Amino acid sequence: MAHDHGVRRRLVLGTLMPGFEGTTVPAWIDEAYAAGLASVCLHGPNMAGSQALSSLCASLRAGRPDVLIAVDEEGGDVTRVHYLEGSPEPGNAVLGRLDDTRLTRDSAARVGRELTAYGINLDFAPVVDVNSADDNPVIGVRSFGVSPQVVGRHSAAWIAGLQEAGVAACAKHFPGHGDTAVDSHLGLPRVTASREVLDERELEPFRAAVDAGVACVMTAHIVGAIDPEVPATFSERVLRGVLRQELGFDGVIVSDALDMVGASGTIGVPEAAVRALVAGCDLLCLGSQTTASALEEVVDAVLVAVAQGRLAEEQLVEAHGRVARLAAAYPAANPPSPPGHWPSEPLELEVERAFEIAEVAQSWLASPEPPCIVQVETWSNPAVGIVPWGPAAIGAATDPAAVPKGAKVAVVGRGLVAGHPAWDLFERLRAGDHRTIIVECGWPRGGADIVTFGGSAAVARALVRLLGVPA
Repeated sequence: MAHDHGVRRRLVLGTLMPGFEGTTVPAWIDEAYAAGLASVCLHGPNMAGSQALSSLCASLRAGRPDVLIAVDEEGGDVTRVHYLEGSPEPGNAVLGRLDDTRLTRDSAARVGRELTAYGINLDFAPVVDVNSADDNPVIGVRSFGVSPQVVGRHSAAWIAGLQEAGVAACAKHFPGHGDTAVDSHLGLPRVTASREVLDERELEPFRAAVDAGVACVMTAHIVGAIDPEVPATFSERVLRGVLRQELGFDGVIVSDALDMVGASGTIGVPEAAVRALVAGCDLLCLGSQTTASALEEVVDAVLVAVAQGRLAEEQLVEAHGRVARLAAAYPAANPPSPPGHWPSEPLELEVERAFEIAEVAQSWLASPEPPCIVQVETWSNPAVGIVPWGPAAIGAATDPAAVPKGAKVAVVGRGLVAGHPAWDLFERLRAGDHRTIIVECGWPRGGADIVTFGGSAAVARALVRLLGVPA
């Protein structure tokens, strides 16, 4: 049955999820609500503290009480709610190394309770990618690990903890972003593994997520063996053939942000939106800097695609319906004030068990000199953003020029590849007669004396406790 232009426009808006700039709701969002917009996504630059976030979410709901408010709150290095201070949760890599699904479920439940308190009802987590490539520039410690079985069982536990708290979970990035050496924010990654390897490795955690009843699955802007020509976000073979038919997923398929280079770098966001809907996406994440005019360009492009027969109207109705059912399944109550959320001392002790500690570091820990931490700032990928990390996030780092004479020093960095400035500082301090070790707060790249498998504030607290430095 064909719908008139006004109804079609409402259907299109019901499949779109814009972000916006600023810490207050822009007028064009309220106008879009009235026209049918059903979802918004909050990003790091929208954050201005707990009370401001409460007010922002309340304002979003005042315009449309059943709106889906989404964030990337992975509980670790990628955090939005704690964008200004760092996450109080350890993150996936630490949880995977501890390999206690109770801890993972509890971590997700804490995240869920906090999101619920703000009125946020869709979380783009967990990351269920297997970190198959040590030099992966965008997954790394966001993954539960290198074993599909470990990733699968912790993904299921995380989903259960979050959804039991009343927040929809979203397994990402389908069909697996772990075996890549390119960040899809910046380019189009290609996975070279065979289909057989993908089935046994990358797809296994997604099967576990689907079996756990995950509400959403997010696509990846990657090319691989399933469809060697078309990025997964735009591939019917990947989304309808594998995710829907082979894995039996019947929930909402969400696109990763369409403003990423891997999606729209050569075609633009409006065309990317059309291709994603045609392929089988239900909800389109448009990006953090969407404007009123950019939203209208996407709406117009989709309407033209329907009119020209590129996108079947029935398909648009189906996508709109899935999004509406998701919002109905995860309603947000009038939220109370957000709870405090710093981990307890026992959790810090648990986190410490996940660290890799070499013999030279054991010797450093046992030596009698007063300890000192120096942190080397490190570029982070766009998924992480500009979030405080490591000991500096909790005020436990010292300026290199202020290292006391006779102190033993732990030099902290992340992504410690050859040529990283942390290695230079390490050598200078050691040459200055300081007993010195080097600490990796990311995925191990080789050579570090301690590896923490994360840089969140929760991990930093455990590390500072281990090193014996007052915070």
